[in-house]
Amino acid sequence: MDIVLRNNLILITTGFETLNTSWMKEFLNCHSRGMLFLPKAVLVFRNETLKDVREDFLRELSRHHAEVHDYEHEFFLRSMLKYGTQPIRIELDKLEEPEVVKVNLYAYDKNTVLISLDYPNAWVLAYLRSQLEVYVEKGTDVSLVIDVSDHKAKARLERALNKRHILHYQIQYTYDNKFMSKLYSDFASYSFGDLCKDFEDDKNKKFYTILECPIGASQDALKKSYKKLAKVYHPDKIIHEAPHMVTHYKQKFQLLQEAYEALRIVS
Repeated sequence: MDIVLRNNLILITTGFETLNTSWMKEFLNCHSRGMLFLPKAVLVFRNETLKDVREDFLRELSRHHAEVHDYEHEFFLRSMLKYGTQPIRIELDKLEEPEVVKVNLYAYDKNTVLISLDYPNAWVLAYLRSQLEVYVEKGTDVSLVIDVSDHKAKARLERALNKRHILHYQIQYTYDNKFMSKLYSDFASYSFGDLCKDFEDDKNKKFYTILECPIGASQDALKKSYKKLAKVYHPDKIIHEAPHMVTHYKQKFQLLQEAYEALRIVS
């Protein structure tokens, strides 16, 4: 394990064994709504309401680091505590063989989706919670029930499911052939004439969804959301990642550009 104190963050490089310790899991579980999952790392942002949790974590981290490197940890702990406002980045020190985790999707109807794992996996579930927390109705250590009754919730779910790699886990989503028809059952009663009539409106609704904005959002809101998402999905961000990830980000980036240009003209 190595810990580097930078101006803008605390960088922790460690093995997967440390990531699975109880004190590490407890810290990350408390911050599920303030985490950003990267392909090989987790970025945890500061939460003022969890200040004590953060300090307890840093104490345990310093103690563990001292045991590994055989030194007195109190001085180093004081240095880390001075970085109390900075994000904490935790990344793997080496790549391991990807472990496939199956995640099952089931739509009760157009408003409710069940996400379940065959076996408990705190990291995959933490990722899903971090993306869908505001829509979670209930959950266990192997499942989440998600409210997708509005268009924005469905868009958020789609975005969450697009990510297939968490640390060294490779997520494999499975669902039955009725999943899509149940989830988007609103479109089942449309006739061809209806679809032709509403085609332009539906396309614009899709553009708003891509930009994660409510329908009819102002130009300022569209521009702000476009810039934020363009930074996240810019292909240059993951130029060294697997080819299929680069392709996915390029496609998403192109969709963002298309949606913004279309709505900018329409508005």
